[in-house]
Amino acid sequence: MFSWLGHDDRRRKDPEVFQTVSEGLKKLYKTKLLPLEEHYRFHEFHSPALEDADFDNKPMVLLVGQYSTGKTTFIRYLLEQDFPGMRIGPEPTTDSFIAVMQGDVEGIIPGNALVVDPKKPFRKLNAFGNAFLNRFVCAQLPNAVLESISVIDTPGILSGEKQRISRGYDFAAVLEWFAERVDRIILLFDAHKLDISDEFSEVIKALKNHEDKMRVVLNKADQIETQQLMRVYGALMWSLGKIVNTPEVIRVYIGSFWSHPLLIPDNRKLFEAEEQDLFRDIQSLPRNAALRKLNDLIKRARLAKVHAYIISSLKKEMPSVFGKDNKKKELVNNLGEIYGRIEREHQISPGDFPNLKKMQDQLQAQDFTKFQPLKNKLLEVVEDMLAHDIAQLMVLVRQEETQRPVQMVKGGAFEGTLHGPFGHGYGEGAGEGIDDTEWVVARDKPMYDEIFYTLSPVDGKITGANAKKEMVRSKLPNTVLGKIWKLADIDKDGMLDDEEFALANHLIKVKLEGHELPNELPSHLLPPSKRKLAE
Repeated sequence: MFSWLGHDDRRRKDPEVFQTVSEGLKKLYKTKLLPLEEHYRFHEFHSPALEDADFDNKPMVLLVGQYSTGKTTFIRYLLEQDFPGMRIGPEPTTDSFIAVMQGDVEGIIPGNALVVDPKKPFRKLNAFGNAFLNRFVCAQLPNAVLESISVIDTPGILSGEKQRISRGYDFAAVLEWFAERVDRIILLFDAHKLDISDEFSEVIKALKNHEDKMRVVLNKADQIETQQLMRVYGALMWSLGKIVNTPEVIRVYIGSFWSHPLLIPDNRKLFEAEEQDLFRDIQSLPRNAALRKLNDLIKRARLAKVHAYIISSLKKEMPSVFGKDNKKKELVNNLGEIYGRIEREHQISPGDFPNLKKMQDQLQAQDFTKFQPLKNKLLEVVEDMLAHDIAQLMVLVRQEETQRPVQMVKGGAFEGTLHGPFGHGYGEGAGEGIDDTEWVVARDKPMYDEIFYTLSPVDGKITGANAKKEMVRSKLPNTVLGKIWKLADIDKDGMLDDEEFALANHLIKVKLEGHELPNELPSHLLPPSKRKLAE
């Protein structure tokens, strides 16, 4: 149980008591933020009201990309099994949004049934109408991966105005709705097809406020030579830089995410390392889910506050009787100046304001006389939530993380390289010789012995000072050499015998070849004469 008391009398009389982060987020939203949103019609402008399912649902991964970039195949690769409604082909095959979720039996739930299920976080999607709901399904199946996360497959993005019109619903707006609620957005690109269509560019811009969730996968990279791959990677980064206008570079993973043989295996090690990095990123989602929901609630609260200031400012400027239409046009045209004034008066960051052009378009259809004046009490409650409740809830997030067992995505492709000789880096670097019966360092020991006996050993050992003279020749930093010394000095006597010296040189070679050093010496690297000592 977790409780805290606030700064005023009311909070002291009625302390907030939360069992879990999820419960705390729900209560804070309903009692403190939702009244402000409803008073200033936030939901008509920005985002529908949140429901319990939005706080309780599993982490979700949204896949976005042009047609035939391998989105559906990527899901198939992760799950290691087909899912209901799956269609794969070189032409545009996926024409629907498919939420792939855990279920006891395989089956498909159509969109209209899905948006009335209170246990699913999709109820507010009914605002996009039948044109969208006819293109939205939930594929349920029993799968170990889906016990921890859900995956949203999207229709392939096409080019041309005709394709955009023929959808019958606002594709970018639907993706933006999902982007607000998912934990990770993966943009997939085909190494052969880097052109970013108008619609794809529009979609990426619609996801602009969620760059922290975005990752990029350059798929089908095994189909091109190394030199071409370098050029393609550079071209992709340049194209993304023009659309995603941020100083930070979005993380790009290079690989071939399907279960077929690599066509050009030259970059196999690169693909393995990139895949492991991406898998680690996805596996961390359940552990960070509560923190992500907390972060999204803070972003929503900041936007709701700014929205309240904008609406109340517009209300204040409206005449009470005559000239309402002309004044409305004037206010909409001068919205940028109103933004500036609010920014100065209330010390609000420019980044907290909604998109100016979009806000102007939305205001055209609104009746300004129905707007509400500034109600300081509602704003004070939200300020109090951000200043005190959220900070205390953050403590509870950390408590939950330490009390619960490590939460990671398991099953499917995540198990494939977890154990056995096909794990990333198995038999390489410090892992070389792991399955050999003989000590792997013995291969080069005669060469190391020649050096050892030139360093004036006494009673079969050399001092640290003498060892240092030789080890610094590697030009490795002292911090790295210090770690190597710690690993090699097995008996901790501050000196090295011939086997320990050979081991130190082997670890130097491992590091110079670009591999990481182990934190503890693996058992297969222990010199034969020291193995009883280690036991």
